[in-house]
Amino acid sequence: MSRILETNFVGLLTLLPLCALAATCRAADPPAELARWLQPQAWQRDVDGPILALGERGQFDDMHIFAPTVAWEHNEFRMWYCGSRGSRNNRVFRLGLATSDDGLRFEKYQHNPVLEFADGMHSVLTPALLRDGTGQVIREVGKLRMWTSAAALGKSGLHTLHETTSEDGILWAELSPPLLEHVYCPTVLKTARGYEMWFSDVSSRPWLFRHAASNDGTHWRVTPEPVLRLSQPWEAEVLVYPTVLLVDGAYLMWYGSYNHSTRRQTTAIGFAASSDGVHWHKLPQNPVFMADPNRPWESNYVGSGCVLRLPDGSFRYWYASRKAPPFVNLYFAINTARWAGPGANSTTAEPSQP
Repeated sequence: MSRILETNFVGLLTLLPLCALAATCRAADPPAELARWLQPQAWQRDVDGPILALGERGQFDDMHIFAPTVAWEHNEFRMWYCGSRGSRNNRVFRLGLATSDDGLRFEKYQHNPVLEFADGMHSVLTPALLRDGTGQVIREVGKLRMWTSAAALGKSGLHTLHETTSEDGILWAELSPPLLEHVYCPTVLKTARGYEMWFSDVSSRPWLFRHAASNDGTHWRVTPEPVLRLSQPWEAEVLVYPTVLLVDGAYLMWYGSYNHSTRRQTTAIGFAASSDGVHWHKLPQNPVFMADPNRPWESNYVGSGCVLRLPDGSFRYWYASRKAPPFVNLYFAINTARWAGPGANSTTAEPSQP
C-alpha cells in the first residue's frame, strides 16, 4: 500500500485530538469564530501586465513558468518559481529565483536555475517554504526549509514529496529521498501542534486535499480521511494548489479548481476556513478570484501560488496564469493581486508591503 495512505498507530493517536475521523465529525455549519472569514472577498489586480514572464529563448524557463512561492526577508521579496523548456510532453521543471523591493516588480536572478534534480529527468514542482501563520518564512538553525513535489513528467504519474534547505536561497542542499507518495502542491505551516501540511492527493481522480502532521517536518502522519473534496457547482475534476495561513486562530485556505462551466478551459480560486485545519467550510460565494478575459496573459488560468498577510492586515496573492488555447505554454506568466481583508473597504485600499 502506498505510504501516503498508511497511518500507523502512533500517528493515529497523535491526530485524535484534532478529530478521530474527519468524515464523521465534520460540522454541518461553520462555528461562529469563522463567520468574519466566510464573507465575499474583493481581490484587486493592482499591477498592469505580468510581474514575471517567460525567459528569453534558450533560458531554462522559456516555455513554462508557474508555482511562485514568495518570502519577505531583509527588506526584500524573493520569489522561487518553477520554469521549464520543452514541449508539453517533454519538459523538466527547475527552480528559479527572482527578487523585488515591493512585491510587484521582480527581476530574475542572473544565474538561474538555483535547484534541480541531478538525474535531469525529475521536475521540481510546486515548492513550499516553511512559514508561520501569516505566511512569513521561518528559519531553522539559520536555514530556509523547502518542500517540493517531484515527478518524471510524461514518463510516470507518480508524484513524490521531497525537502531541502538553504542559507541564502541560492545554494540549496541536495533534495531528499521521497518522504511521501502521490503528493502535489504542498503548503506547510509550523504551528503550536508542530508541522502541518495540506496537499493534493493525486493518486486518482478526482483530486482531493489531505492533511498531514509531523514532529520534525520529515516524518509525516497523514490524517485518515480527506479534509476537502469537490462539493460546489463551480468545481470540476480537481482540487489543487492550496495555500494555507493561520490568522487569529482561524485556518484560511485559498485553492484552485477547474471552472465547471468550461471544463479544463479555465480555472478559478476558491476559499475555505477551518478552526482546526482538518474540518473545512467553503465560502458559499466561491470562487473569489477568476481568470480575466481582458488580460491575455491570464485570460484562462489562475492558480498555483501563495498568499501572505501583510503588516497592515491585507493579503497579497502571487499566482501563475495561462493564456487562451491552444495551451502551448503550461502556465505563461506570474501575477499578483491584493485583498484588503475582512470588513475592509477593498475598493479604495492602496497596495502595501512590509
